[in-house]
Parts: sequence; C-alpha cells; structure tokens
Amino acid sequence: MLENFERGRVNAFFRRVADAMPRGDRPAALVITHLLAGRGTFLDGVARVCDVAAVLPKPRSINDDCRREIGAALQVDELDRAAFADPERALAYMESRAAGRDLVLCDVGGYFAPALEHLHTHFSGRLLGVVEDTENGHQRYAGLGKTSVPVFSVARSPLKDPEDYLVGQSVVFSTEALVRSRDDILYGRPACVIGYGKIGRSVAAMLHARHVAVTVYDVDHVRRVQALSQGYRTAASLAEALADAGVVVCATGNLALKEDDFARIPNGAYIASVTSSDDELELASLVGLYARTPVGPHVTRYSRTGHYFYVCADGNAVNFLHGASVGSFILLVQAEIIAGLALLACGEQDPGMREVPAEVRQSIAATWLNVFHGVS
Repeated sequence: MLENFERGRVNAFFRRVADAMPRGDRPAALVITHLLAGRGTFLDGVARVCDVAAVLPKPRSINDDCRREIGAALQVDELDRAAFADPERALAYMESRAAGRDLVLCDVGGYFAPALEHLHTHFSGRLLGVVEDTENGHQRYAGLGKTSVPVFSVARSPLKDPEDYLVGQSVVFSTEALVRSRDDILYGRPACVIGYGKIGRSVAAMLHARHVAVTVYDVDHVRRVQALSQGYRTAASLAEALADAGVVVCATGNLALKEDDFARIPNGAYIASVTSSDDELELASLVGLYARTPVGPHVTRYSRTGHYFYVCADGNAVNFLHGASVGSFILLVQAEIIAGLALLACGEQDPGMREVPAEVRQSIAATWLNVFHGVS
C-alpha cells in the first residue's frame, strides 16, 4: 500500500504526463486492468484525460482492499471474456455504460478484439479506438488485419522492457516460493521455459542465475537461435523440451500447453505461468482425466494412474500471488497507456495498429527520471 507522500508523487508524475499531451474533448473510457494495490493512482491518471465509465478488473488479479477503494468511487463491473467475444453482448454492455458518447477502450489481453468491428459499426456513440497493454492482446488485434479504429499497442514499447524483465524475475521468485512451500527446491530440477519473448528471456536468465539448467522451446526459429547464442539448450519440439523437466514455466500467452501436451510432463514436475490460465494452459481439458488435489498453498497435484504433476496458482500468473510488484517501472507503461488514451481523445488518429510516437515516450521517460530519480 502506498503511503500518502508516495501516492502524491505518482499522481504528480501522471499529471505531468497528461498535461504534456494534446487535449481533445473528454471521451468516456472502459478500463480493463489488474486491480492490484496502488492501481487507484493509475485510474486517477486515466481520469485526467477521460471520464472513466467503468472499471473491469482482470478476474484473477484483484486485491480486495483495492476493489473496495475503487468501487467506492467508480463503477466496477465483472470482466467476462466469453461475453465480450459475443458482438451483441459486448455492444449491449457498451451501450449500458456510454450510450451516445465518444468512447475509448483500455484493454489488457485483447478482450474487445473479437467484437471490435461490430462495436465500431453499431455503437450509438463514436468508438475512438483502443489502447492495448499486452503482447497477447497485441497479437489478437493484429490478427484482425486492418482495424477500422486506431489501436495503440504498448506491448512492444521500449518503455515496457523494464517491466517485462522484472516480471520474469518476479515469476521465478514466486515459483521458487511455491516449490519451497512444499519443502522442495528448484536446484536439481532441470527447467523448461516455453516462449522466449521478453518475459521468457528474463525467466530463463533468472533460473540460470540460480544455477538451474534451462532448456528453451519457442515455435519461432529465430528465438531459438537467440537462446542458443545466450548459452541455453534448445529443443526442436515441445515434447523434447519437456522430456526431463522438473519445472515448466509457460511464457507464450498463446496456449503453451494443450490437452495432449500434459501427458508429456514428467512425474513430479511443477508448472507455472506468467499470465492467466485461459491464455496459457488448457487445464479445462483435463477435467475427468486427472484428479485434482490441493497439496499446499496455491499448489495443486494433477494425478491419474502412473502420472502426476503440480500446477502452481491454478495455472494463473504465479507472480500475482506476491503482488507482482515491479516497483515504479510499471508507471512508465501506465503513463504510455494514458498518453495513448489522450491521443485517441483528440479523434485524429488513423485506423490500424499504431504506436505512441517516439517523442512522447522520450518525454515520459524524462519525466519519470526527474520525478523518481531527481534527474533533470
């Protein structure tokens, strides 16, 4: 929980970022977010450029105290991916919160992507565009082809690199904490890292720093080459990568493990994810095939005759169990999201996938350095 002076400094940072952006009319905003401790300051920052019509917390990253705090000031609704994938249900929800208004969407994971074209065509107001935070969501919007509204993605922004690196560190910290909660350790357990993007690279590096042998698997041949150049063993297939693994960290955002893959998990291995189970693990397919038994805090054993493995945090982002904190570096990404919303509010952006201009990122970084590190 932020102390008052810390909250004041964060608010001052977001104020300076918002004040540096061009001003348009204030649109309504639907904001999907992780509702973790301290997230109220981000929503205050969003409110500097938009009217927050509703907050939609990611279901498995909700801090109860934060939920109560935000709920006292703003409309907080349930986030349901299936509902938003249905164009008519998504449209009905938008109409219930912002009928007839200019509207921007703040997304984390591509929730609005399946219905985007329908929303743009049929919404009674004007859909100005989307700001997307994650690589998984970036891929979902990019997969639509040329979108009819602008979609600002911060997923591949250089300002997100520090967050991605530190998320990887926190994932390993939390995975090790859960393994140790069962009086076990990582050492002596070969690790398999599935996905060698920015977070996967950080996970691999942190495991290596703990003297854990790491095998990397990625469907992208170039990334496997990169992993080899950085000293990791790589595998030509997922089955090969899993063969001797004692811990499996899934970092693809795109179903790293599907139903048939679980049969290849070695007995006694731990599985951890960097994102939600819906995006990373096809655990629902195991219902009726494996018995589920809680064996420790946030550790579940999946077992059937002759085969068992452990799933951490029900397959959700394991680092959220310990706050998922990456310090003030997260504010860089949040500030870029606010900048993207401000640009959309001006209503002058061309349709399609877009990035916040480099000069805006430079300004955000300079402001962050000044506010949090006294660098002018």
